[in-house]
Amino acid sequence: MVIALSISLLAGAVGGCSENSSAQERGPGGGGPGGRGPTQVGFITVNATSVPVISELGGRAVAFETSEVRPQVSGLIQKRFFAEGSYVRSGQPLYQVDPSLYRAAANQAEANVASARAAAQAAQARANRYRPLAQIEAVSQQEYTDAAAQARQSQASVAQNNAALETARINLRFTTVRAPISGRIGRSLFTQGALVNQNQTEPLAVIQRTDPIYVDIQQSAAELTTLRRALASGGVAPGSTQVRLRLDDGSDYGFSGTVQFSEVVVNESTGTVTLRARFPNPQGTLLPGTFVKAIFTQAVTPDAILVPQSAVQRDIGGDAYVFIVGAQNKAERRKVLADRTYGTDWVITGGLKAGDKVITQGLANLKDKAAIRPVVASTPQKIAPRPPGSGGPGAGGGQARGGGR
Repeated sequence: MVIALSISLLAGAVGGCSENSSAQERGPGGGGPGGRGPTQVGFITVNATSVPVISELGGRAVAFETSEVRPQVSGLIQKRFFAEGSYVRSGQPLYQVDPSLYRAAANQAEANVASARAAAQAAQARANRYRPLAQIEAVSQQEYTDAAAQARQSQASVAQNNAALETARINLRFTTVRAPISGRIGRSLFTQGALVNQNQTEPLAVIQRTDPIYVDIQQSAAELTTLRRALASGGVAPGSTQVRLRLDDGSDYGFSGTVQFSEVVVNESTGTVTLRARFPNPQGTLLPGTFVKAIFTQAVTPDAILVPQSAVQRDIGGDAYVFIVGAQNKAERRKVLADRTYGTDWVITGGLKAGDKVITQGLANLKDKAAIRPVVASTPQKIAPRPPGSGGPGAGGGQARGGGR
């Protein structure tokens, strides 16, 4: 009796193991070993859009206006009228050069003018007297001619002396050195008591106007040539002239500027072309020489397609490709042209068209022509409960414990 019961329990256990093994081979889905079947992948449907070609280039701030203050007469500096680093206005006195010699020269020129005018008046009076006398032949015609010529020479002498007087007055005015432009003045390179002359090479001080301010941007000549060819062929459309700045500490500059022009020569040492942009600088944040990053849209690519970077792969030759949902729910490998990024996406300019379903999830070990089960990307995965009799833990143990009892 006991022997028959044991044989019965043993046969049931063997039958249960065989059934569990068959269930595991079929799998829950019944689609193959382990129950795997087609691989589930997530996809997005792409659309054509206009994507800006954004350039981020280095540049340096340059003063809008720069003036080197230089003396136009020679002499000793008597006074300085400004505080170093202050804002000065055009025409404001900056230095006083000793005016003694120039004042004396102006006085002498005035005296020369008075003397020339007196001589001219006498010569003119003499010519006037000789005119009627020459008509009645009381004096010779030659004497009248000489008197008239002397009167004209005297008038010319007056004009010459007036010019000398004007020059003397200008030199006297130049003894007060004034600011040629408005702006921020730097340190004074000459102090009170220094001897200066009009031909010196070193300026007295430098004034810079920094509001507005220029930013000179350096771009590779090769990149600029490629961009111009693309614009000429219609591959891209012209972009905006608006420019944003990122400061050297990583923060964004609060004002936007505009590109003014591009140089027509290439720097031989660096192979770059200079683009100049103009920015408002009311708070004086940008100082001449400051290094910045200029960000601007040089062109716009029409009908481009944006694809997440995780979906684009590259083969051993460096060519980019993606997988799309093909006919009959099979993965299709598609070669694409991806030359640049925009944010977190690749900009695809060839190989895809609007409406294509690009696979972005489940790419691990995915092969061309493989059967797939496509769902919209980021769809939550549904986990079904384990079916009865699947050989899970506890099922066989319960039967064993029941058989033991």
